[in-house]
Amino acid sequence: MHEQYQPREIEAAAQSFWDQNQSFLATMKPGQEKFYCLSMFPYPSGKLHMGHVRNYTIGDVIARYQRMQGKNVLQPMGWDAFGMPAENAAMKNNVAPAQWTYDNIAYMKTQLKSLGLAIDWSREVTTCKPDYYRWEQWLFTQLFEKGIIYRKNGTVNWDPVDQTVLANEQVIDGRGWRSGALIEKREIPMYYFKITAYADELLSSLDDLPGWPEQVKTMQRNWIGKSRGMEVSFPYDVASIGSEGALKVFTTRADTLMGATYVAVAAEHPLATLAAQGDAELQAFIDECKRGGVAEADIATQEKKGYATRLRVQHPLTGELLPVWVANYVLMHYGDGAVMAVPAHDERDFEFASKYGLPIKPVVRTSAGDETPAPWQDAYGEHGQLINSGAFDGLDFAGAFDAIEVALRDKGLGQARTQFRLRDWGISRQRYWGCPIPIIHSEDGDDIPVPADMLPVVLPEDVVPDGAGSPLARLPSFYETTDPRTGKPARRETDTMDTFVESSWYFARYASPNFTGGMLDKEEANYWLPVDQYIGGIEHAILHLLYARFFHKLMRDQGLIDSSEPFENLLTQGMVVAETYYRVLANGGKDWFNPADVEVERDAKAKVIGAKLKSDGQPVEIGGVEKMSKSKNNGVDPQSMIDAYGADTCRLFMMFASPPDMSLEWSDSGVEGASRFLRRVWRLAHAHVTGGLPGALDVASLNDAQKEVRRAIHLAIRQASQDVGQHHKFNTAIAQVMTLMNVLEKAAQDSGQDRALLHEGLETVTLLLAPITPHICHELWNRLGHDGAVIDAKWPELDESALVQDSLQLVIQVNGKLRGQIEMPASAGREEIEAAARQNENVLRFTEGLTIRKVIVVPGKLVNIVAN
Repeated sequence: MHEQYQPREIEAAAQSFWDQNQSFLATMKPGQEKFYCLSMFPYPSGKLHMGHVRNYTIGDVIARYQRMQGKNVLQPMGWDAFGMPAENAAMKNNVAPAQWTYDNIAYMKTQLKSLGLAIDWSREVTTCKPDYYRWEQWLFTQLFEKGIIYRKNGTVNWDPVDQTVLANEQVIDGRGWRSGALIEKREIPMYYFKITAYADELLSSLDDLPGWPEQVKTMQRNWIGKSRGMEVSFPYDVASIGSEGALKVFTTRADTLMGATYVAVAAEHPLATLAAQGDAELQAFIDECKRGGVAEADIATQEKKGYATRLRVQHPLTGELLPVWVANYVLMHYGDGAVMAVPAHDERDFEFASKYGLPIKPVVRTSAGDETPAPWQDAYGEHGQLINSGAFDGLDFAGAFDAIEVALRDKGLGQARTQFRLRDWGISRQRYWGCPIPIIHSEDGDDIPVPADMLPVVLPEDVVPDGAGSPLARLPSFYETTDPRTGKPARRETDTMDTFVESSWYFARYASPNFTGGMLDKEEANYWLPVDQYIGGIEHAILHLLYARFFHKLMRDQGLIDSSEPFENLLTQGMVVAETYYRVLANGGKDWFNPADVEVERDAKAKVIGAKLKSDGQPVEIGGVEKMSKSKNNGVDPQSMIDAYGADTCRLFMMFASPPDMSLEWSDSGVEGASRFLRRVWRLAHAHVTGGLPGALDVASLNDAQKEVRRAIHLAIRQASQDVGQHHKFNTAIAQVMTLMNVLEKAAQDSGQDRALLHEGLETVTLLLAPITPHICHELWNRLGHDGAVIDAKWPELDESALVQDSLQLVIQVNGKLRGQIEMPASAGREEIEAAARQNENVLRFTEGLTIRKVIVVPGKLVNIVAN
């Protein structure tokens, strides 16, 4: 055993052992309890960042701990490999996205392996490979036949220069992020998953997930957004519209129906199109609306604009004619593309009506009174007693809802309806680097699912996109095909799927990644799934987790799997944050400097009082602690840390610096502290092993000092077992091991019993740290005389008898002030303790001349003597 801790050699040897022995290969073992531990798979961006390191280390600690509990553990890894970044990199570097992606995967895989993760690499999946997306396409065709996937026109952000659809976040100030062109809202045919058909189950089954954070479940409930409301029809005014019909709206505030003073429709609504005939100004306004964003967040913050039309509709209960406005805050793909406007009780309508001088009619008595003067108050939106509502006056919200429904039903103009905020999932993307949609368009306009024996529809990998729309639409070798029914010429769909689709079922494919007979091997899938522990960032709390839950139910209903939820337990890890430093540029921008290039100045109390750039010695501004990012230049390269200190030091720091669900602030001194601690462990073990391995420990003959050492050992076992196994508080578990190390370093090493006790202590330290710092523990376990590997060892067992104390140190107080200590047998009763305390020389001194009024005994802790 080398005298100095040498992480590079130790880690290489441990990883070589694991590879040669296929230590982490997972196979079904029906008689053994399984544990499927999964961290969200990475996008192959090029190299790992500290967020990756933290995420995968947390998962690895849990997986290794569960293995030590005797469970059959699966921990797989793969690559979320499709997506826009690869296309952007391809255009920038003039290289095919496939090559860029596969090169990045190779490098990042090497980095992940250097962390010593207990991963079964035989199950690796790469979502851009045909052997993966083939089954995604197969499921698509099955769901299309069932009607769970359908095609309809959808409103999108269209970049007329790049000829492509942009995500909402790619539209900046109304222009395309790359081309700078004014964005249009355009109706194009798209494919949709009917996720709304599962809305009720997605909502109700959240109650079956006690192992999920309440915060995440609340976010999902709000996103699904179940609400009870009223479907209301406003009959057309035939004189202005020219035909019979009705404008349908959905409202959750049916109680305010008598306060409706106008209706507003989306720019794409048929009534807007009708009104624009012969009205060039209105048509120009509609065109302007179509260039706006399609995201709810954009609509909420943009200036409310509208255009009055000549059209009128009738109020369903009063017959009053209400004007029809075209408004930019109404979206065609939400609800029915129309709203009834009640300005007195809706902030958005209030803002619009105030701007255009429209009537504002209060119909609810709120805590703000009966009137709704400007400016808007939140109280105006409260439920309350109805006023100015004719026959409905005096009713509360529930009473008004029921009475107004009866009135609307009598006229055939409305009924109660449950609605969800959740919308069907549009998955069509006019991009290249994604999974091809397996549909063939025939000459007569039919959409034909590609037959199973013709799958996969392979994406050509030698294409270099130029940014001007999808290359697939300009690639005859891809889109030219034949109708599988008739053999006639046909055109292949050139849209690709939203990359959320790949990440919605990868966890299931890990169960049988090499299975060629179907999407899943049902036996393997039912053995491993659901995932016992899922780990990932809170930023995925809504869409990814919702889509994964949806897909799991789709696979269940397809007969591929028996369970209904994909993830039993969810841990959302916090961000890795670091200080930021910058200088303000002449143009008002900021030039950000990496913390490694900055020297921090501190006062005598170690408080930061300034910072300067090392290269020029000039001051820089301190920007505060923020998430590590390229934009703020405050990231730390994990590889440089691993090269400098070893993977175990990085892992130990990551787990010690913060609980996993909290943000972790990067600290170079913290990393150095973790390294020092591992060197301490190594030094103590080296000194012990050099003296030869001791004989067995005779627990029955331990003296009092030895009993205290053994008590510290088993206190550490008890605490770490709770912290790691029950609460995932790895930081406090590590702190407990550090406390044990302090005891072991000071313990006597004179006798054989002393050395046997130290041996038990070092074995315990090794086992408790094994999930966190596996490489050094692999070496120490062997050096401590064990033939088997530490990964095959069991978690240390708690000996409750070691925690029993023969005697206790009790604090003595007089009138609440510390005056001394007494040592008492652990079995001593209250009377014995009180008598001993009264005779203590300090008690006698501080109560001289006083009368003892009361003696308070807190068992095992203190005695407080009250005297005056």
